[in-house]
Amino acid sequence: MIDLLIAGGTLADGTGAPPRRADVAVTGGRVARIGDLAGCPAVRTVDASGHVVAPGFVDVHTHSDLTLLSAPEARSAVRQGITTVVVGNCGLGVTPAAGDDGEALRAAAGYLDLDPAVRWDWTDMPGYLAALDAARPAVNVAALVAHTPLRAAAVGFGDRPAGAAALDRMRGLLGDALAAGAAGVSTGLVYAPACYAREDELEALGRTAAAHGRLFAWHVRDYADGLLDSVRQALRVAAATGCRTQISHLVAVGRRNHGSVARALELIDAARAAGLDVGFDIYPYLAGNAPLSQLLPAWAQEGGERAMRARLTDRAVRARVRDGWRDMPNSWDDIAVGGRAVTALAADAGTDPPDLALDLVAEHGNAVQMVAGGRSERDLADALAHPAGVIGSDGQALDPAGPTGRGTPHPRSYGCFPRLFAEYVRPGRLGLAEAVRKCTSAPAERAGLAGRGVLKPGAHADIVVFDPARIADRATFAAPQRYPDGIRAVIVGGRAVVEDGAHGDARPGEILRVP
Repeated sequence: MIDLLIAGGTLADGTGAPPRRADVAVTGGRVARIGDLAGCPAVRTVDASGHVVAPGFVDVHTHSDLTLLSAPEARSAVRQGITTVVVGNCGLGVTPAAGDDGEALRAAAGYLDLDPAVRWDWTDMPGYLAALDAARPAVNVAALVAHTPLRAAAVGFGDRPAGAAALDRMRGLLGDALAAGAAGVSTGLVYAPACYAREDELEALGRTAAAHGRLFAWHVRDYADGLLDSVRQALRVAAATGCRTQISHLVAVGRRNHGSVARALELIDAARAAGLDVGFDIYPYLAGNAPLSQLLPAWAQEGGERAMRARLTDRAVRARVRDGWRDMPNSWDDIAVGGRAVTALAADAGTDPPDLALDLVAEHGNAVQMVAGGRSERDLADALAHPAGVIGSDGQALDPAGPTGRGTPHPRSYGCFPRLFAEYVRPGRLGLAEAVRKCTSAPAERAGLAGRGVLKPGAHADIVVFDPARIADRATFAAPQRYPDGIRAVIVGGRAVVEDGAHGDARPGEILRVP
């Protein structure tokens, strides 16, 4: 007998094929049959009439490395249809974590570290994956190896090149983590200490990833005036090493850089035409979210968070940083902390925006999050329409009632995928089948997650059922902790985690180790 029958829906199977009327039968956590299954006996039946039945969304770009240990129910992710997440992006990660730099590494990962009660009991990728296993998350989880802890372990937090011995150590640590099942490696070239890496170091990471057939994901060095040069660097490393390359959240920051995404896409097209395996991810918002400390120049971040915070109490250092900020691509009106523009916060404090920003980072370090706008709708539309682009939220799995739900996170953590369907599919700006592909099989393929992101007999039964007329994000920048509308059911491994707007107790997610 069938365990679960999803009947009467419109199947968008994740491949990009035209949607069609079909029932889906699930047995033993796998898709058993697809077709006209009327009359087939089933333990449970979900009536999907008037709904789209699709593979669960595969969020290839998340920062849920630690939030899944605090809130394994992954409420903000599952409620928007996500069934699989990839952590360890932007070079920000939690392993390897060993030796005297453990505290400094946790401080460097402050952007991820929302619940101080979470203990770091691991030193390597097998230990971290075991901790995830023990937490029993509701979603499937794959991990990238982050550049920041790799460089911290081999070089430290200073601005110096990696010598031969350090490169060997990084290659060894990365190779060990990939052998343990990591899906690839990521870098974040605006974050210390990864920002001090020279190109030979990036090539060493790329060659190691290529040797294991894994992904190299890039938060490139500059998304503003230097976007095109930064994309060229990623493509040079791809050409030199042959690694599968993913450019993270492809955007252009600052109004004077509007239109740069189209030129970056031309560079990507040329690289793909030359045979390079290059793609990118994007989320459907005109503002991003990152540590406020990202605005600091690399020299001001040297030595780790403690040294950075101490440095920012020096008047000469502050003057030098302020001088560099005079030609920022964004205005302080475009940058918000805690839901309010820095200009407004500074006015309330009786100071100016640069001093307020410096005071916040000096007091709270990398934990201060900003939301930065000033992006172009045309740039976003160009990226969303490009065939090499996939959807990645850049968000976190959060619990609005727990420690991870405090503050004002970016609304993408609650509404990224529903927003795509409400703002781009329903108005006809993007086809349903292509949008589903960008949310399912395409990101799964980029991450090397075989058998995920498609609905066909034998596939993993990770499924989302949604109403195409109602699906929409409700989270806003002012009120970000709101679940979306229109998600009827979310099924992970054949078990319902969300049904009829209610989050159940099931936590059937798997820790995905790439062979």
